[in-house]
Amino acid sequence: MKLHDLQPAEGAKRKRTRIGRGNAAGKGRYGGRGIKGQGSRGGKPKGAYFEGGQLPLVRRLPFKRGFNNLFRIEHQEVRLDRLAARADEGAVINPTWLAENGFIRDAYVPVVILGNGEAISKKLTIKAHRITASAKQKVEAAGGSVEVIPLRLKGIRATFRKLRKEDLAKIYSNE
Repeated sequence: MKLHDLQPAEGAKRKRTRIGRGNAAGKGRYGGRGIKGQGSRGGKPKGAYFEGGQLPLVRRLPFKRGFNNLFRIEHQEVRLDRLAARADEGAVINPTWLAENGFIRDAYVPVVILGNGEAISKKLTIKAHRITASAKQKVEAAGGSVEVIPLRLKGIRATFRKLRKEDLAKIYSNE
């Protein structure tokens, strides 16, 4: 077989329909466009975006990108430098203590300790739902200890927005 022997398979190539070449050709008179109106005229095509003058779908949707994660757990943030300034030497710091001392609003919503500021000098025992690596390093360097409180809620209920305070208190009552 040589290049000049190659040809498409039988029925693969069809002649295009030449519209507007008389009624005998099959697409005569109006050429499949109807009698009058926008579609019958030549010129610029309507395109996929056009919806007959109605405000197109893409313009009706709000201009917002991204999504909201239903499973996101919002933590109350506490800075380590502020904590060390107000806590006594050897204090046991847990969510209840933080709420009583005005660091957080609610003792039953998860707490994260952030390692802001310089190294601390007080020996503290910190119990929180999450602690950053820098905060853990600073507490342990000062001779203190860190305990991570496990979250007992899983999935959609872990958002804590779905539960009342009384229900959260029952779940986290023994801390």
